Amino acid sequence: MTRRSYNKKHKKTKRRNKKVGFWLRRWLIKVGLLFCLIIAVYSLYLDYVVQHEFAGKRWAVPARVYGRPLELYPGASLTIDQLLNELKYLGYANVKYPRQAGSYSRNGRRFLVHTRSFAFWDGKEPSRILDLQFSGFQLSSLKTVSGRNVGLARLDAPAIGSIYPIHNEDRVLVKRSELPEKLIQALVAVEDRSFYQHYGVDAKAIARAMWANIQARRVVQGGSTLTQQLVKNFFLTRERSLWRKANEALMALLLERRYKKDEILEAYANEIYLGQDGERAIHGFGLASHFYFKQPLDELTLPKLTLLVALVRGPSYYDPRRHPERAKKRRNLVLKIMRDQGLITAKQAKQAALAPLGTTSVKGSSAGRFPAFMDLVRRQLHRDYREEDLTSEGLRIFTTLDRWVQKQAEKALVEQLKHLASNKKNLESAAVIVDSQSGEVLAVLGGRVPGFAGFNRALDAVRPIGSLVKPAVYLAALMQPERYNLLSPLEDRPLSVQNRNGDIWTPKNYDHRAHGTVPLHQALARSYNIATVRLGMSVGLDQVVKRLQELGLKRSINTYPSLLLGAISLTPLEVTQIYQTFAAGGFYSPLRAIREVLTAEQNPLQRYPLTVKQTVPAESIYLVNQILQEVVRSGTGQALAQYISPQMNLAGKTGTTDGMRDSWFAGFSGDKVAVVWVGRDDNKPAGLSGSAGALRVWGKIMQGIQPLALEMLLPESIEAVWVDPVSGLRAEAHCAGAIQVPYIIGFSPSEPASCISNSNGSVFDDLLEDFFE
Repeated sequence: MTRRSYNKKHKKTKRRNKKVGFWLRRWLIKVGLLFCLIIAVYSLYLDYVVQHEFAGKRWAVPARVYGRPLELYPGASLTIDQLLNELKYLGYANVKYPRQAGSYSRNGRRFLVHTRSFAFWDGKEPSRILDLQFSGFQLSSLKTVSGRNVGLARLDAPAIGSIYPIHNEDRVLVKRSELPEKLIQALVAVEDRSFYQHYGVDAKAIARAMWANIQARRVVQGGSTLTQQLVKNFFLTRERSLWRKANEALMALLLERRYKKDEILEAYANEIYLGQDGERAIHGFGLASHFYFKQPLDELTLPKLTLLVALVRGPSYYDPRRHPERAKKRRNLVLKIMRDQGLITAKQAKQAALAPLGTTSVKGSSAGRFPAFMDLVRRQLHRDYREEDLTSEGLRIFTTLDRWVQKQAEKALVEQLKHLASNKKNLESAAVIVDSQSGEVLAVLGGRVPGFAGFNRALDAVRPIGSLVKPAVYLAALMQPERYNLLSPLEDRPLSVQNRNGDIWTPKNYDHRAHGTVPLHQALARSYNIATVRLGMSVGLDQVVKRLQELGLKRSINTYPSLLLGAISLTPLEVTQIYQTFAAGGFYSPLRAIREVLTAEQNPLQRYPLTVKQTVPAESIYLVNQILQEVVRSGTGQALAQYISPQMNLAGKTGTTDGMRDSWFAGFSGDKVAVVWVGRDDNKPAGLSGSAGALRVWGKIMQGIQPLALEMLLPESIEAVWVDPVSGLRAEAHCAGAIQVPYIIGFSPSEPASCISNSNGSVFDDLLEDFFE
């Protein structure tokens, strides 16, 4: 090839290469610009995500559910044990002198209690030091520490559970100003010492962590900042990849660009995962404080604060309840780091390191402590409130649960059922206790294992009620005063009744005996079946059903003659509603477990109205209640004397179903109504009558909760009349054997009787004197 042709070819190649280089550079620029555009657009997208998620509603906060607060006032029926139990549950610390809210001191029967402030539905209860003095089983004196008399005070309402969002996360939100400075100092010192200097990512920390991991030949240190940890927990999944790590770094930079350090700290303090309670995830320092120590965050001391920071590294690995030594070692490392950085003195670090972990044995604010009652709360929320209102987050639900009553009932049920089950297998039980006047539900037990969230027998076990229906039969009769009164003679003789389908039904008494002619009150007190059926058929089945409805029964029932002996199936809660109306003197009050519901802004939710009305005449109810007192005094319920003094004048009724499959007792005191069922889930015979089974549980419950005596006021429409118990004629006080009997005014006997011989009608006389003594 000649030199001329070579040069020509070389120039041509050079021009071609130059052209290719030009197009390559141009393509690379375009690709670079496109990549930058993609990064910019993606950054804008991430920036939008950060702003939208972080600036909006960050967490789905569960509804908090509270029990009845302990009310303190001079003369209150309150024992020292009750007060101590409540203070322990609320996490009050026992100290020499209660300078801090949430603490108390004791000197014999005198207490100084520094209460916490608490926002109730009807106003805010202030924090103050109260001076309490006890005398016997009463709070005899209530004053401020300065000596000023206090008429009424309330401790903070006990948290009894939460109603969670679908993901089962739980948290108590705290503001940055509510975070203790020592907590923030410990957190920053241990997790991100350059937090106030970096812009979201700390290159030095990453390099330091990489070098430490290389030296140790394993991962011993992380380089993530607090901001990166927040991004990982708040925005991203748990996926381990370079892509997720890149997103984490970029979003951390964007977060720091948009928000102040204090805002990031506040979000971190509420988001961080710190433990597990069954299916409930514990998030944030606010809730962790209650979960581990049963105290608000602002009451925690240095050892407890540093333990919470220690948990950040691994809540399961350093769980102080399961691994106390491991947790203590990690906490003390946090203290050492704080000391080395000059955040606390060597003396403070040493004292804190010697302190116990301080965690409670029982997890605070557990979701499953009162499952049967919480079940009722959920149902009544949907019954009494609009669905759209219940979707609001952060609701505060104030309920009627009395923790002391619930605890005593659980203790009594477990103890008595254990005793009964020594002879009978597979026994189950349920109980409901309510306030006799207001209908507020104080306690609910859904089974023999109170804390087990399984089948709620108190609300869902639909069982035949046996003789518990009889008071409604006698009420129907006594509402016809022109025909019946307490002394009306009833025939307790063999009877056969033809049902609608032609079958013949022959009721029998429990003792398989007929008792001849008996007074009406005795027929109910002794629970005579045949006399009751005769009375019910005479009054009319439709009238008995109507009375049951007026007493509060909502369930539809068939009007067969067998309903007169309890061949209707109800839940313990439904039975409680009926007997509460008896206890309230004929006033029907829908049983309620919810006092008030507040929004996160402290505004009350509107509820559907609950009306209280008198559905049954007071005079008729009074007469039936007189007989129910006789049941306890000398009838089928007299075994209650083993548990409660007869001087309490309690009223009640036993119930036993065919084959002894169900054992019931329903009754009331001056302030409480309780219903107990004992039986088997498989509907096989339990082998227990009402008096041999449920009555014993009921008596032990009442013994524990110390109810008020039942003192029934005489209605204006009732008069006490002296009568001859044999003839039923009107007598005078000086007549031998004469007794006083309550009658509805206008229907007492008018025909006079001569003075009575003591020798006549001795058995009949004794029964009447026992009833009207």
